[in-house]
Amino acid sequence: MTLWEQINQPVTYAVPFFVLAMVLEIAALRGHAEDRAGYDVTDARTSLTMGFVSLFISGAAKFAALVGYAVLYVHAPWQVDPRNPLSWLAVMLAVDLLWYAYHRLAHRVRVVWAAHQVHHNSRYFNYATALRQKWNPWFELLAWVPLPLLGVPPWMIFTAWSFNLIYQFWVHTETIGKLPRWFEFVFNTPSHHRVHHASDREYLDRNYGGILILWDRMFGTFRAETFRPTYGLTKNIDSSNVLTLQYYEFGALWRDLRSTRRIREWAGYLFGPPGWDPGVARTGDIGDPLRPH
Repeated sequence: MTLWEQINQPVTYAVPFFVLAMVLEIAALRGHAEDRAGYDVTDARTSLTMGFVSLFISGAAKFAALVGYAVLYVHAPWQVDPRNPLSWLAVMLAVDLLWYAYHRLAHRVRVVWAAHQVHHNSRYFNYATALRQKWNPWFELLAWVPLPLLGVPPWMIFTAWSFNLIYQFWVHTETIGKLPRWFEFVFNTPSHHRVHHASDREYLDRNYGGILILWDRMFGTFRAETFRPTYGLTKNIDSSNVLTLQYYEFGALWRDLRSTRRIREWAGYLFGPPGWDPGVARTGDIGDPLRPH
């Protein structure tokens, strides 16, 4: 298998589907009078720019990760057979569980949140927002490290993750209401993901699942949608500049680190929840309404 075959994944070929979905969504929302519904031209353009640039950055990141994963894979005690359908089922489940763990960490550890917040700093919720991707995928790539250690071929990891990403695209919409109860119980849906993108106190830090919402039900982070969410951050970034939106929180984190010489406070700023402050006791519980600017 060539290098290109290992890093060229299904998500690349799903781009025309993404574009078609946006066109259909815009048509469905045309004339919608409710606040925050539909598309804002500047916001959508910003999201699409971030998504386009992320294609190149993620490609370079995949190449770097491929080298590291390959080293771990060749030293694994056994190797997973990609010709076995059960292997694919197991890897898809493992990728989804690791995504849940990483995603939860990204909302509760500030240095990881600094990269992830990009996907949440739009005040709109639509298919363009789904493409509002970070340019710092390094923490995410570390999440898959257990898989090559368990003998999963690197290209298989990338492929499984691509299918996971493709699934997550369609849940970024307000045009789809609640689906049949059995589907809502097992899978991530637009209703569940609207909660995840909310800045309302009742909805914060919930519904981290990628394909399956069962992880949230199992680990106590599930919240059903009971009212229309307010999207964005609790303290929004008043800018449409893509560099500001990508790196503002890293700058804020750096300023906080420079404000102290205490190792304990450094650790708090880096690894505490977003909004951690050394002068105020923090519980770190799920639902804590702390968020950076």
